[in-house]
Amino acid sequence: MKPKYPPPRKKLGQHFLSDPHILARIADAVEATDADTVVEIGPGRGALTERLMQRAHRVVAIEIDRQLASMLRERHHFDTRLHVMERDVLDVPLAEAAGTDDFLVCGNVPYNITTPILFHALKRPRARRAVYLVQKEVAERVVAPAGSEAYGALSVNVQALARAEMLFKVAAGSFSPPPKVESAVLRITPLAVPLVAPEEEEAFRTMVQGAFGMRRKQMARVVRELWDLSAAGSASLLAEAGITPSDRPEVLTPGDFVRLMRAR
Repeated sequence: MKPKYPPPRKKLGQHFLSDPHILARIADAVEATDADTVVEIGPGRGALTERLMQRAHRVVAIEIDRQLASMLRERHHFDTRLHVMERDVLDVPLAEAAGTDDFLVCGNVPYNITTPILFHALKRPRARRAVYLVQKEVAERVVAPAGSEAYGALSVNVQALARAEMLFKVAAGSFSPPPKVESAVLRITPLAVPLVAPEEEEAFRTMVQGAFGMRRKQMARVVRELWDLSAAGSASLLAEAGITPSDRPEVLTPGDFVRLMRAR
C-alpha cells in the first residue's frame, strides 16, 4: 500500500520526480560507490533517495518539509544507510552534514532557490561531484560559454571553480505536479586547480556580479564605475589585464575576469 503523502507545497517549490528511468539516470550520474557518502538536497517523497541508497554507502537527506522528513525517516527507520535531517539546506554546511570532507551531492533542487543552493554547495570543502535537477534555463546559464546569450555572472562564478555539464533534459511530464518549465540535469565537478584562490573567491564573486550589472556597457566604463577610477586609471588597469576597453562583460572569459581582479 502506497503511503498517503501531503499535497505538494507551492511555497517550497515542490515538484516530485516520478519517472523511474530518469531517477536511475540521475543516480547513475552521481557515480557513487559503496564507499561514498551522498548528501541529498530535498529528498521529498524519497524516490531518488532509494536509488542513491542502492549505490552509496550512506545517504544524508536534508529536507525542510517536516511531514516529508518524518515519513522518509519512518519508512527507512531500519536502514542505517540513511540519515534524515529536517533542516533548511542553506543553513547546513554540507561537509558537516556528510561528516566528511570527501562526499558527493545530489538533489532535485527547488527552482525558486536554485542559485543560492549552487553557491552554497560551492563553499569549501566542496563535494567531489554534485548532480542537480534544475530548471533548464538555469543549467544553460551555468554551462554557457563567453559571448553566448545565456552567459552571465552565474556562468563565470561557477566555471571559475568547477567544470559544469548539462547532461540531459527532463520533460515536465516526468514530475508530479508538472512544472511550467523544462528541466535539465546539471553536473558540477570542482576543478583540481580553481582559477581563483580561496581568499579571492568573495572578492571575485562581487566583482563579477557588479560587472554583469552593467553588461551592456564597455569595460572602460565598467571598471571606472566598479572602482571609481579615472579614465587613465581604467585604461591602465585594462591594459595590465589584457582586456580591450571596448569589450563588454559578456565576452570576457572567467580567466579574463581573474586577470582583471588581480590587476586591481
